[in-house]
Amino acid sequence: MKKILALLLIAIGLGTAGAWAQCSSRNTAFKSGETLIYDLYFNWKFVWIKAGTASMNITRTTYNGRPAYKTYLITRGSQRADKIFKMRDTLLAYTGMDLTPQYYMKGALEGKTYRKEEVWYSYPSGDCHVKMRYRRDNQPARNNEFTSAYCAYDMISMLLRARSFDPSGFKVGHRIKFLMADGKRCEWQSIVYRGKKKFRVENSTTTYRCLVFSFMETENGKESEVVKFYITDDENHLPVRLDLNLNFGVAKAYLTGASGLRNPQKAKLK
Repeated sequence: MKKILALLLIAIGLGTAGAWAQCSSRNTAFKSGETLIYDLYFNWKFVWIKAGTASMNITRTTYNGRPAYKTYLITRGSQRADKIFKMRDTLLAYTGMDLTPQYYMKGALEGKTYRKEEVWYSYPSGDCHVKMRYRRDNQPARNNEFTSAYCAYDMISMLLRARSFDPSGFKVGHRIKFLMADGKRCEWQSIVYRGKKKFRVENSTTTYRCLVFSFMETENGKESEVVKFYITDDENHLPVRLDLNLNFGVAKAYLTGASGLRNPQKAKLK
């Protein structure tokens, strides 16, 4: 599902320090072995149908000879949903143990089109340098590079960093801008804090105390809400619900399983 992880962003503050210092961050939210499972639903002709499942897993490994976190996010459409729109997405990211982005890849089969995005990070002289590659079907790959004094993030590395942030000082309407690399370009995007809300998971008695955010995207000078997401108001900051406005319709994702968590689920009320 297009930009399924951008939906999970919470917040980021960009200061004036060197990019290496910006990219490193403490981790209080997760540990190696965490696995999250989601059910995906799509609105088709005013009827909600189960469109598939998504799973995210974090494990400790090595990258370029150094300790790192390896994070997978995989989405798979159901047989019923495949008749409407075929979806097979795989996202992979490596980050340092201090959450510094190292590598990102997204392979997405959506409909009849396959796209592959890759991002490589390096930090020369305190700056953040990204190399990007984008390929669609069998067309020639497009390469791009970007250097900034600010840190850039992909969907997954931003999620991992943002989960440890403390939004207690945010007021409704608070806006945060950040640089996102997606394999084609590196651009400033925004998220907006919407406040707190209790949320009951569909087809269950489980209720969560949540913080609500919107991921906003600007294209051709016009801003629109891509995703509204609900994260638990506790130290785990688990994304438990996502409302997605996609190119081909409206979709929702609900957390149905969580294992290997680092902290108690204090925001889970039932």
